[in-house]
Amino acid sequence: MRVFDLPPVITDLVLARNRLRHHYLSASLDFTLDGNLIGDIGEAVAAELFGLQLSPRNGTGIDGHAPDGRTVQVKATGTNRGPAFRMVDTRAQHLLFLEFDLDNLKGEIVFNGPEEVALRFLAPSWVGQRSLTKRQIRQADTMVAENHRLSRIR
Repeated sequence: MRVFDLPPVITDLVLARNRLRHHYLSASLDFTLDGNLIGDIGEAVAAELFGLQLSPRNGTGIDGHAPDGRTVQVKATGTNRGPAFRMVDTRAQHLLFLEFDLDNLKGEIVFNGPEEVALRFLAPSWVGQRSLTKRQIRQADTMVAENHRLSRIR
């Protein structure tokens, strides 16, 4: 199953954000949850769903380890965009890309497979940051054999 409910502690955060939006409705403020916060939420949710042991922040492109020892990179979006990558010295063996529908307190596992499969859509080398489109990351997921996916633990 790819769609999941957000954990209660994250639901509380999103509902608090929604109360802020409602309170300041006349000011048209979005109070968008983005950037590092969504990334951290993605890592926390992936750890819960897949039993990852998260690594300390080290800038290597490896966010943690799966129960079977594979290194894992976690990407997440709450803005309906594809994942962004930067050039790093060490690539993870596995990639999880999660998309959050914060209005409905749901998440979806968009990509679950070897990181190299997703990176085939990018040039072999680049400077700065490059992104895959939503279509590209979903297409990459169709190329992953079922036995190459991480299994959910809950």
